[in-house]
Amino acid sequence: MTRMPATPPTGATLSADNAVLHLQGDWTLPYYAQLEALMAQLAPRIHAATVVDVSALGAVDTAGAQLLYQLLGEARLQALASEPSSLPAERRALMQAVAQALSHTQTAAAAPRKRTGLADGLESLGRLSLAGWRHVIGLLGFAGLVLESMARIALRPARWRITSLVANLDQTTLRAVPIVALMNFMVGAVVAFLGATVLRSFGASIFTVHLVAFAFLREFGVLLAAILVAGRTASAFAAQIGSMRANEEVDAIRVQGMDPAEMLVIPRLLALLLGLPMLTLIAMLAGIFGGMVVCTTALDISMQQFLAIMQEQVPPLHFYLGMGKAPVMAFMIALIGCFEGFKVGGSAQSVGEHTTSAVVQSIFIVILIDALAALFFMEMDW
Repeated sequence: MTRMPATPPTGATLSADNAVLHLQGDWTLPYYAQLEALMAQLAPRIHAATVVDVSALGAVDTAGAQLLYQLLGEARLQALASEPSSLPAERRALMQAVAQALSHTQTAAAAPRKRTGLADGLESLGRLSLAGWRHVIGLLGFAGLVLESMARIALRPARWRITSLVANLDQTTLRAVPIVALMNFMVGAVVAFLGATVLRSFGASIFTVHLVAFAFLREFGVLLAAILVAGRTASAFAAQIGSMRANEEVDAIRVQGMDPAEMLVIPRLLALLLGLPMLTLIAMLAGIFGGMVVCTTALDISMQQFLAIMQEQVPPLHFYLGMGKAPVMAFMIALIGCFEGFKVGGSAQSVGEHTTSAVVQSIFIVILIDALAALFFMEMDW
């Protein structure tokens, strides 16, 4: 076993007039601390005219070459390594390689990459696109998990959670009836006023009935009901499940051998699948009634005449098309609300963030579904 010297070498000395720097001994890792302290003392006294004497310099490794780089600087160390001297060729090559590597590192650190607004914008767009794609993949996977759980318990009535279903149906549907009816009544009145204002100039005020009926049977009834449910129910689902996640109640359900999707997601999903069509029907009736009130008071169209026009000239197909969108919207709203709830971390801030995200996503997907359905119905000439 090789033994290190008991006393480390002096390392370096300066002449009295600071004209010559004598490097001596081994500049290696075992003496790094002593050499670093000595270098701190000598560095302020070294000037541009100081000559470096390496005749007594012993072994040099990468640690010692780094100290020499800090003491002498890149240019002087490069010159020392390239000029013929008493140093062996392998030591000069080592010193030159270390000098070049440290020079490149410091240059890269001193000159950061230039950034432009366009580059930053494209980078942000790329990150958002990647995050959006991962979110879509996660949502699709969650949908598959929920559908698989529904299929597994469909033929096992003993595992149906009727109490939870009824409780969620009460929260998502019955308690939302007043606000849905009131809002659609007022929007129906606004649509009738708008139609009367525009059509009166053409002498076609009677067609206000068609405008109100078509608008609420095809679009406004289901759309307004779904947007209200998205803001009211999706946030509730996300907050409820998110709070359970934060309190580790979902983990407790898994530990007991039960399926969180079966207990927490399916009752909420089925309640909304049943509830949103009911709310859509109420929204249609309230909106049409609001338009009827305006037609009766402002256009001298009696309620009997209003209903007769609807019965004779508004096909039932528009009602079926509007109602057909309700289950699709209900499924997506419930799915997004529960999915965001399961993504909550362990803090109250995370609950708030994912609750907000659930509302935004639900409203967006509702409008997207309505737009795609309108395009499809138009192409089918329905």
